[in-house]
Amino acid sequence: MLLKTIVTLLCGVGLYVSVFMLVKTVRAARGQLSEPSVVQTARAHVFGGVPNAAIGGVYYAALALAAWAAHGAWAAFAAGVATLLAAATSIFLAYSLLYVTRRACPYCWTGHVVNWLLAALCLWGAAHGLLFSST
Repeated sequence: MLLKTIVTLLCGVGLYVSVFMLVKTVRAARGQLSEPSVVQTARAHVFGGVPNAAIGGVYYAALALAAWAAHGAWAAFAAGVATLLAAATSIFLAYSLLYVTRRACPYCWTGHVVNWLLAALCLWGAAHGLLFSST
């Protein structure tokens, strides 16, 4: 129960960051930003035309729901794959922040840390029967 609560809280933080950055992406598209932002770079749309923030919002909501409602080996496998993909994407984007765009983005770093923690917790929790088990 404690691990599910921690995962849910982390998903809540990630969802907040995603919504904030999605709003900023919309404002950038409308020309309403007064300063340069990472949402104006190609890396803000890693998977094509969909903003990373939109994908993150769906991911965090689905993972929080799955932590409480999904059970079994397939749920554990799907969550493990999803969290590893999110963590790997965060490694790419963190590298980009440091060495390519070279812009400060505390919201981005918050999302990256959340992704890395979620991957570790979900994999550990699934391996120890604390997440996605039928009990």
